[in-house]
Amino acid sequence: MEKEIIISTNQILEKEDFEPFVFKQKEVQRKYIKTESPTKVFALGGLEEIGKNTYCIEHENEIIMIDAGVKFPDDSMLGINAVIPDYSYLKENEKKIKALFITHGHEDHIGGIHYLVKQVNIPVIYAPELAAALIRDRLKEHKLTDKTIVKEYVADDVWATKNLRVSYAALNHSIPDAFGILVETPNGNIFSTGDYKFDWSPLGHFAELSKLASMGDKGIELLMADSTNAEVEGYTPGEKGIMENIDKLFLKAKGRIFITTFASNVHRIQQIVELANKYDKKVVILGRSIERIIKIIRQMGHLKINDKMFIKANDIEKYPANKIMIISTGSQGEPMAALSRIATNRHQSISIIPGDTVIFSSSPIPGNRADVEILINRLTRIGANVIESSLSNRIHTSGHASQEEQKLLFTLLRPNYFMPMHGEFRMLKKHIETAESVNLESGHGFVMANGDQLELLQGKASIGKRIDADAIYVDGKDMTAHASNIIRERDILSKDGLISVVVSIDSQTNKLLCTPRIISRGSFYVKDSGNIISEAITIVTESINEVLNSSKPTFGAIKKAIKQSLSPYIFKTKRRNPLIIPVILNKK
Repeated sequence: MEKEIIISTNQILEKEDFEPFVFKQKEVQRKYIKTESPTKVFALGGLEEIGKNTYCIEHENEIIMIDAGVKFPDDSMLGINAVIPDYSYLKENEKKIKALFITHGHEDHIGGIHYLVKQVNIPVIYAPELAAALIRDRLKEHKLTDKTIVKEYVADDVWATKNLRVSYAALNHSIPDAFGILVETPNGNIFSTGDYKFDWSPLGHFAELSKLASMGDKGIELLMADSTNAEVEGYTPGEKGIMENIDKLFLKAKGRIFITTFASNVHRIQQIVELANKYDKKVVILGRSIERIIKIIRQMGHLKINDKMFIKANDIEKYPANKIMIISTGSQGEPMAALSRIATNRHQSISIIPGDTVIFSSSPIPGNRADVEILINRLTRIGANVIESSLSNRIHTSGHASQEEQKLLFTLLRPNYFMPMHGEFRMLKKHIETAESVNLESGHGFVMANGDQLELLQGKASIGKRIDADAIYVDGKDMTAHASNIIRERDILSKDGLISVVVSIDSQTNKLLCTPRIISRGSFYVKDSGNIISEAITIVTESINEVLNSSKPTFGAIKKAIKQSLSPYIFKTKRRNPLIIPVILNKK
């Protein structure tokens, strides 16, 4: 009979040679080509902000760009059409530029191209199919087709120069043809995600996870990754589930369906039109940006729908209400967008009738919540059934990776250094924290600003010399920095008004011909401020006479003296900083 041997857990733990099993990933063998020249990485736009993504990689006498986006103005930028990066550095180093690579076709990544090629010679632009079509359309619109060459790339293409080699990996986003870009340099490999997420049941192509893992095995020296959802926990919901929920709303709707979403969300627009076709509804398109997108994706074959399905707004009355679907701009409550004009009965062809369903397949951009709520209230007041996205009724999802997807990316790529991009400062900072919770070594994450240069040299990263990267405000067709001053002046006018000081002088004798006149507009009410006006006239008169009696009296000196003497007094008495405009009348 065998003797039973019983060993307690304590006896096992007391054994000196016991160690718990720890799994360790295979260490990446990073390779560098021997060089004394650093590889420089910097952004002209896209850091500490959402929009105008423009990134550059420079090695010796070669520069490549990744994306060239635009940023749309906020409420404080009165009269401004767009915000673009300062391209001064690129103009100064124009001969180094080899190519511009585009990750996908959203405006914050391609919207600056027609501004860029007006100022800088870009030899060639490489873009995925849809982005290439959008770029060509925009260049044609602005009569710039002869300024550059636009070429398409696919997932397995490779491009190379003496020092740099570029390849691609397909990723998911809210637009077809979204790619991450790998740049191999003498100082290691750099991977830029563009905008991305991981969608396990995508409406378009799948993300090339195996290719990402292979890139990680070869060694990623620097990762540049989208930080838009860096503060969002969990996973970003997939697009297919969103469309299933919208499908249910189509079944419930009894009358006409209005649906608004981001014009840039190509997958969503594509699926919405196909859903209308499924339920035999006629489609009306309201809004130039959506018309442009649908036109292009139909030309490319992404949307195979019969022409007879689309009708003009004027023909709506010819069809039953339950056979009409209207895709409209205005998801952010923009006052001039089609949906806002419909809500205020200012649209020339369409008005809301009781029983209409309005679906907001979008979420308010920060700062737009109040405008969206006003729009929803107006639509509800005139009889529409308004449906927004909510936790219980998801009809919108982001196109950007949340924290768990970001962790997956770090697991696949295992970068040595990390430069988060495409996000406000707090997002960039949080993204580094997420990276360090996975596998990024502490201190290897860099929160950069536009213009900061990160220099990579033989396995080491450091901050280099800063370059000019101020925002340029485009006012009409003007792309100079002068619009920045205009923005400041308009802001002052809106808050503190202006004061005009009219002065009559005789430049032959350097004498004042009469008492200066002060005119206030929007600063303070003159009739109730007689004492202040009298004192202001005295102050201005003294400052002007001081200049006229000096050795070099000039018009510039007089204007400067008026501003410097009057501004402190007005602030002291009225707590305002108005725009002061001196007007000098000279006797000839």
